[in-house]
Amino acid sequence: MPPLPPEADIETPIVLKAAIAANRALAELKGKSENLPNPAMLVNSIVLQEAKSSSEIENIVTTNDKLFTALSAEDSSVDPQTKEVLRYRQALWKGAGRLAGGEPLTTGLFIELMQTIKETDDGIRSGTGTVIANPNTKKIIYWPPEGQELIRNLLVNLEHYIREDDGVDPLIKMAVAHYQFEAIHPFEDGNGRTGRLINILYLLDKGLLHQPVLYLSDAIINQKQHYYQLLRGVTENGEWEPWIMFMLDAVNSTSHNTMERIVQILGLLEETLDIARKKLPARVYSKELIELLFEQPYCKVKHLVDRGIAKRQTAAEYLRELEQAGILRSKQAGRENLFLNIGLYELLLK
Repeated sequence: MPPLPPEADIETPIVLKAAIAANRALAELKGKSENLPNPAMLVNSIVLQEAKSSSEIENIVTTNDKLFTALSAEDSSVDPQTKEVLRYRQALWKGAGRLAGGEPLTTGLFIELMQTIKETDDGIRSGTGTVIANPNTKKIIYWPPEGQELIRNLLVNLEHYIREDDGVDPLIKMAVAHYQFEAIHPFEDGNGRTGRLINILYLLDKGLLHQPVLYLSDAIINQKQHYYQLLRGVTENGEWEPWIMFMLDAVNSTSHNTMERIVQILGLLEETLDIARKKLPARVYSKELIELLFEQPYCKVKHLVDRGIAKRQTAAEYLRELEQAGILRSKQAGRENLFLNIGLYELLLK
């Protein structure tokens, strides 16, 4: 397969116009997310939804409630699918942490991300016979490059392309880099999720986002077959423009959807604060407590204790008061009591 950059013109007039719109939307999202009183309110929910959708594209399916419960509960009975989705979330935070520490996007990091997602020690595939086939007809539709040396050389070329300041719009380069990673297909398994994770890390690396709040896999799963058709179009016919347009439109639409989600979360927070002021005793109500309930759908006593809001017994009383006020609903998870933020949970399901 040819190395990067592509020989084709990837900055056509229609692509540049779409890139301007996508960059504008992404910049607005970045600003709105930075103005949240507590960025964790958005980050936790978006990262978890991104993990769920990216895994679902690979037919690894779990439910929102299982994910939200597993995120808060110390319960060893979590099913394998939910654990795998949570590992995607873990890999995303690991990658974001590495970038924050000054580490670039490298083959070594790509391998580590895949290993975290798959909970494996595997690395670059070395065997022959790795093909991508139609799951129904079993017909081979793509035969990726073979041999560790070739694969590593292609990945080094991808690293250089990502880092090179060549004047190409970063979002256009993200689309090109995503195609190239998926075409290299460097691992036996986990390529799709690792590649989609790299998209988000790339945006962080380029400073286009400060937090991983772009729920990009939602746009992909809603057009899953079209996504794969466009990848094949590049491979078989060099059709870069439709592929890049798809990715730019995904960034644009996802940015707008996420901004709408921010408005909804902030509106619900204000409603909840008002209800809490009216229904809770003065000793219980605090803005810090209510904002904590919005960091993830399920809360528990330990969360209040760790935040320094109250000691254990008092924290339990606070959560019961919130349940009586109709803000929370309790649930047993193993040996723990969890408390669901009903409004937030229903909002995230939309």
